[in-house]
Amino acid sequence: MNAPRPTPLTRVDGSPVRVLVVEDEANLSDLLRMALQNEGWDARTAANGQEALNLVREFAPDLLVLDIMMPGIDGMEVLKRLRTAGNDVPVLFLTAKDAVEDRIAGISAGGDDYLTKPFNLEEVVVRLRGMARRHVAAAAAADSLLRVGDLTLDEETYEVARGGTAIALTAKEFDLLRYLMQNQRRVLTRAQILDQVWSYDFGGTSSVVEIYISYLRKKIDTLGEPLIHTVRGVGYTIKSAR
Repeated sequence: MNAPRPTPLTRVDGSPVRVLVVEDEANLSDLLRMALQNEGWDARTAANGQEALNLVREFAPDLLVLDIMMPGIDGMEVLKRLRTAGNDVPVLFLTAKDAVEDRIAGISAGGDDYLTKPFNLEEVVVRLRGMARRHVAAAAAADSLLRVGDLTLDEETYEVARGGTAIALTAKEFDLLRYLMQNQRRVLTRAQILDQVWSYDFGGTSSVVEIYISYLRKKIDTLGEPLIHTVRGVGYTIKSAR
């Protein structure tokens, strides 16, 4: 009899856990991506170190599966650059290098776990599940204050301010702004916004998104540089130029 499938882990905001797999062997990379998507997670892949660094900035993963031996920028250098930049994303190393000193080097460089090739796919998923559980718990216990540039939103007190100036928002404006800030620099489609902010049972039209984006811009973007941006044909994102 099969064991019951564990309840899928999610981020604090209820969205899927994001995992970036950095592996130059395409077959292995695809296998890992499919296994993680089967967990209900948002899994993406990068084939080299430079692509990984670019995707970390764009995708903001919660977990990183990182091959060490890659052409160009190797896994150790990728991790070094991330840690130097202050990025503390949990990292699971996957590598063919199995000497004790290699394991020590990987952990000492800031890696969180280490598996050697060939590996058991189920073990990779189990280890990542444990890392995700710890990471999600840490995120839930973190400061309730969201920040984008000089804009702040406190999820506990429902206070919003920009550059020290308090901003009064309606309940739905607050929900929309919180969703944007929880996913800063990520482009959100109108469908995603309707689903998360208004839910699928919303009986109106998608134009409500444009209307409420306009409301937020009048209250927020008039106090400084524009933070809410339209990506034509796709949706909206919030980000600071700094």
